[in-house]
Amino acid sequence: MREPNFWKLRRDGGFSIFPSLLSPVAYIWGAAGRIKRYYARPEIAAVPVICIGNLTAGGTGKTPLALTLAERLISAGEVVHFLTRGYGGSEHGPLQVDLTRDTAKNVGDEPLLLARLAPTWVAVDRAEGAAAAARAGARVIIMDDGFQNPSLHKDFSLLVVDAHAGLGNGKIIPAGPMRERLDDALKRTSAVMIVGRGHAADSLAARARNQALPVFRAILRAKNAPDLDNKTVFAFSGIGRPEKFITTLQELHAVIAGVAEYPDHHMFSEADAQKILLKARELSAMIVTTEKDHVRLQSAPVGSARARLRDTAVSVPVRALIDDQAGLEALIGEAILHARHPKRR
Repeated sequence: MREPNFWKLRRDGGFSIFPSLLSPVAYIWGAAGRIKRYYARPEIAAVPVICIGNLTAGGTGKTPLALTLAERLISAGEVVHFLTRGYGGSEHGPLQVDLTRDTAKNVGDEPLLLARLAPTWVAVDRAEGAAAAARAGARVIIMDDGFQNPSLHKDFSLLVVDAHAGLGNGKIIPAGPMRERLDDALKRTSAVMIVGRGHAADSLAARARNQALPVFRAILRAKNAPDLDNKTVFAFSGIGRPEKFITTLQELHAVIAGVAEYPDHHMFSEADAQKILLKARELSAMIVTTEKDHVRLQSAPVGSARARLRDTAVSVPVRALIDDQAGLEALIGEAILHARHPKRR
């Protein structure tokens, strides 16, 4: 889905009636979530669980951050498995993603991306997914999303917020982008991560610090990216905040001749692929896209426009560049040691 414009904070003094009209539904949504979390009895996994979650709907940079932290833990000798809901896929799981068999249609796009780095589990029931990962040899589980899911105990929860979008209009879905109240979320947070450039999350950072919560900052940077310096490109993406991808291309000094933006997790059709191929040809431009969009084309049938797009498009991987990587790793390391203590249970 696309984020409605009325979810954004109006800085021009304008007014939208939709948040007010939707406020009763938002109240019910928020109350239902609080009741569910209050009565939940989270399962404690056999191994430490690190949750990379967010407070709002839409892209905040969770997956690049999860990949970055997993890379660091793996380099330190940990056996990391990912656990995710598999948004956009039909699989309920628990299922370990198989890159030779699974597609975005059954497991979603993010699990395919995560599985390129480490074993990845898709599970609607996160507790069952964590148990399956532990049985398969995981020593640390990283959850990509799931902050609001109360079924599994988290040993460390990193709340990720977009620096430019912040909390939007500050209202709960569907009146705004928030999944729950800020105060409720901060009570379950181990640390806050603000991703990108901007000041929309500054007030949130101040509130977190007032509650003695560590606040970190990160930007998304291309990693092992193709040489796009002074290259004319046509960019397409179906992610939560496509402007982040454009910023990455600008940092790589690409000449952006055109852009095609689609809703988050968009499953590209033959018509979509044909339009992108045709437009790039008209502009004599190289086609570039995100890693997450590229994996969605992975299973395109031979000879289809989607297959031609997959084989033509160049993907640009990104990872999170964290301002105090050592400080965050120290906190996560302490949480892992504490979780492994025999008295935890």
